[in-house]
Amino acid sequence: MPRVHVGDVREDGGTGDAGAGDVTGEMLGPEKWCCGGDGGSGGADMMVMVELMLQGRDPPPPWTPEAPAGRAAKEPGARASSAPPLLRPARLPRLSPSLLPRVSRGGCGRPTRDGLGRAPQGRLGGGSSERPRRPLPLRPPLSAAPGPRTPWRRSVWVLGTLISFSKEESSDQAAPLSCAPTGVCDGRSRALTSIPAGLTDTVKSLDLSKNEITYVGSVDLQKCVNMKTLLLGTNRINTIEENSFCSLERLEYLDLSYNQLFDLSSSWFRPLSSLKFLNLLGNPYSVLGETSLFSHLTNLRILKVGNIYNFTRIHKKDFAGLHFLEALEIDASNLQKYEPKSLKVIENINQLALRLRRPVFLLQIFGDLLSSLDYLELRDTDLNTFNFSELPISDANPVLKKFTFRSVEVSDQSVTHVMRLLGHAPRASEVQFDDCTLNGLGDFSTSEVHQIGDVGNMETLTIRRLHIPRFFLFYDLSNLYSLTGRVKRVTIENSKVFLVPCQLSQHLKSLEYFDLSNNLMVEEHLKYSACVGAWPSLRTLILRQNHLTSLERTGEILLTLKNLTSLDISKNNFHSMPETCQWPEKMSSLNLSSTRVSSVSSCIPQTLEVLDVSNNNLNSFTLLLPHLRELYISRNKLKMLPAASFLPMLQVMRVSRNTITAFSQAQLDSFENLKTLEASRNNFICSCEFLSFMREHQALGALLVDWPQGYVCDSPSQVRGQRVQDARLPLSQCHRVALVAAVCCTFFLLALLTAVLCRRFHGLWYLRMTWAWLQAKRKPRKAAPRDLCYDAFVSYSEQDAYWVENLLVQELEHFDPPFKLCLHKRDFVPGKWIIDNIIDSIEKSHKTIFVLSENFVKSEWCKYELDFSHFRLFDENNDAAILVLLEPIEKKAIPQRFCKLRKVMNTKTYLEWPRQEEQREGFWQNLRTAIKS
Repeated sequence: MPRVHVGDVREDGGTGDAGAGDVTGEMLGPEKWCCGGDGGSGGADMMVMVELMLQGRDPPPPWTPEAPAGRAAKEPGARASSAPPLLRPARLPRLSPSLLPRVSRGGCGRPTRDGLGRAPQGRLGGGSSERPRRPLPLRPPLSAAPGPRTPWRRSVWVLGTLISFSKEESSDQAAPLSCAPTGVCDGRSRALTSIPAGLTDTVKSLDLSKNEITYVGSVDLQKCVNMKTLLLGTNRINTIEENSFCSLERLEYLDLSYNQLFDLSSSWFRPLSSLKFLNLLGNPYSVLGETSLFSHLTNLRILKVGNIYNFTRIHKKDFAGLHFLEALEIDASNLQKYEPKSLKVIENINQLALRLRRPVFLLQIFGDLLSSLDYLELRDTDLNTFNFSELPISDANPVLKKFTFRSVEVSDQSVTHVMRLLGHAPRASEVQFDDCTLNGLGDFSTSEVHQIGDVGNMETLTIRRLHIPRFFLFYDLSNLYSLTGRVKRVTIENSKVFLVPCQLSQHLKSLEYFDLSNNLMVEEHLKYSACVGAWPSLRTLILRQNHLTSLERTGEILLTLKNLTSLDISKNNFHSMPETCQWPEKMSSLNLSSTRVSSVSSCIPQTLEVLDVSNNNLNSFTLLLPHLRELYISRNKLKMLPAASFLPMLQVMRVSRNTITAFSQAQLDSFENLKTLEASRNNFICSCEFLSFMREHQALGALLVDWPQGYVCDSPSQVRGQRVQDARLPLSQCHRVALVAAVCCTFFLLALLTAVLCRRFHGLWYLRMTWAWLQAKRKPRKAAPRDLCYDAFVSYSEQDAYWVENLLVQELEHFDPPFKLCLHKRDFVPGKWIIDNIIDSIEKSHKTIFVLSENFVKSEWCKYELDFSHFRLFDENNDAAILVLLEPIEKKAIPQRFCKLRKVMNTKTYLEWPRQEEQREGFWQNLRTAIKS
């Protein structure tokens, strides 16, 4: 970061080697004191100094004239500074821009450099040719303090140093500037003391209002060539370089209000050819510059100038070059001089807001604007002593259409003069009084009023918040009756009106719209105001927020208004609604909102097309209104939509902020003419059916107002707070039938798959075997000898029955002594499960003979018998199996499920049936021996 070295500060205030960064000093070594370069080193040096002070050692001086200071001691011709030492050994204070070298431009082109930072010519901010220089805030040396050095003085010095350093560090950390990708940068209210560096051409809008900025340099906004909006209001700007806005040719909106600009320069605005909005309010200038400020702003449409105290003069040159303005605001509260025709140079002004405390120049200004102004708003003017004489004009063609008096004071005497002033604007059709004060009793001069006649072509009169200090002594407005013949729209709001005299009501023959909101009307006075012949043309009457309490009486009173079509009696305390009421025959719109009614009845006329019963205590709406097109019933306690059968012509329905839990497709379809439905912010129960309907209904976007952000689930708990459009319930909760069907199908498929697998891998056989084995396990381990019925159970294949029946049985059962064999064909109990027969036969046999052959291994029942025998072999440790190999069997011919056969053949000795006749006697002998063993 560039630095200004201690020794580089010249006597003339210039700098020998400086940059735009922080102003710091170069360290002179551990034994000398000066300012630290960066925050980190400065802090470390300060801590060293604090440690020395706490040890009772004196700190070295910040710098001395003899000490070499940076490059100043090395470069020839450089002079060392003899500045007094600083109290704090952290960093030098930040130099003001006037002490730094800068490039100043006489125009947008030629750069010039001045060591003092002065522009070679032109005006800078305050108008002086030379910017004021801000000296470095130097403090006296510690040694200058009188008295002996004591430990407590040293501690105070250390504490002051710490506080100063912490304040400087915190002030250097400005709040960051946040910029959106669109180029909109926001830096409001961030305690910025200067325009942030690093602004580029991507910035399109920059808001730095409500900060502590005091200076706008020529390079601060140099790169912001695409900027369109610049907000610098409510700062402390007192200096703006001539060329600060030189590159802002595309700027359209500039706000410099409420700063400290004592002088204005036309050079600021010369490059701003695209500017449309300019706000200079609240700056302490007394005139609008020495030359025309706005002559180059050909596209300017909105201009705001002036201040409360200092702005005292308006000259012809001030608005030269401005031909058309949409809005002009002038704060001339303390105006002391107005040069005639100063505002006449502006050919056309749509709206002028003029703050003028004294009406001394009002007639001159009014005369200048009468032929060019459409709308005049007069603010904060004291018209108590206003005296209308004659306008200083001769060839005016008045175009003024609207007057507004805001915070204006008038008296009984000045009212007639104001009316005469308005009478010179024959095209003025609207007059408005806002927050005005009438300092009188209504004692208007009758003769002067009759001389005025009609107030132009006034059709609209608006009076809001009129204050009459002596209200209870006020007469009436009978003297002004003659001025009201053409008025069509009257608004008297929040002005303590409790009565409109019958005579005045009868004079208002053209009145079509009458607004008496927020006043003191009651039924007794309303009856006198709406007397026979009153307001014969009235179509709209607004009695909002008065003191009416009876719907029945109100309706009867208004029966005299034959042409009344719209009535607003909202915010009155009716509480209840009678069963029957009388209303004007033509009434088609009724506003009963905020009247605290808890139910509706046939008191409401069936001729209505628009009904507003919002913000009441309604639990239901079951009233037949065959012509109703619009129903406003928000902020009640409805739990469901009104029935469509009662509202066949309904087009617009607003039921937001009730307790409606849901609505369905059938309900919406029942409203055949419904085009707009606002049902947001209800207590929606997001059931599966409701969510499905809301997601699948294609026309919801066009039908529902505030969709989807205003429609939020209230229950169930898992979706509470979620938008209806985004809510999702678990599948098990929304599709139970489908889920059950899916589960059943899954089980069926699993069962089918299990059956196939059992068929393929003999699973059923394994199940049967397991069951039989369990049954066998529950039986005694070993049958008693008396329970054995057979010597041997013969397990064989049906294809080997010839060998068993003709050879095996003959040899064994006809032997002496004979052997008793168990054969399934002969000895199984009929009707008994085969498995049980096998188990019982094996259990009741001493031995089991397996006749092994290829037919055996193909037999399912042989496999069962072999397995049961194997169980017996291992469970009872009984060698009861006798294997007879009838024919050779290849291992590959034995199925995988005959794993026990493989095991038995590998572990037990078996008898092989011999093919030679002579060897068979030995075979039978061995078999008999095996059975007896």
